[in-house]
Amino acid sequence: QVQLVESGGGLVQAGGSLRLSCTTSGRTFSRYGGWFRQAPGKEREFVGYIRWSAGSTYYADSVKGRFTISRDNAKNTMYLQMNSLKLEDTAVYYCAQGNVPGEYEYWGQGTQVTVSS
Repeated sequence: QVQLVESGGGLVQAGGSLRLSCTTSGRTFSRYGGWFRQAPGKEREFVGYIRWSAGSTYYADSVKGRFTISRDNAKNTMYLQMNSLKLEDTAVYYCAQGNVPGEYEYWGQGTQVTVSS
């Protein structure tokens, strides 16, 4: 059984940084890892993805230049480094895995990120 577990969320002041982790247990053959977020009262929003093999990444315009996705294949862990955080980055952040960008089969339970002024 595949499980994704996020960690690293919390409360941070605007302009600060946080690093989220997403650790996978169980065996998957997923080619992509993605990050998403959902703010209260809003729809889930795509943040970015990484291709496991090449390490190539793609980001939403709203986070480009501030967020960085990386992975450690040996630890089955994906990271989301978030810098220069803004109030509007407050959301529950989810990691996911799939074989095609935009189609994710496995999801984590989410971790709360709150940015304060």
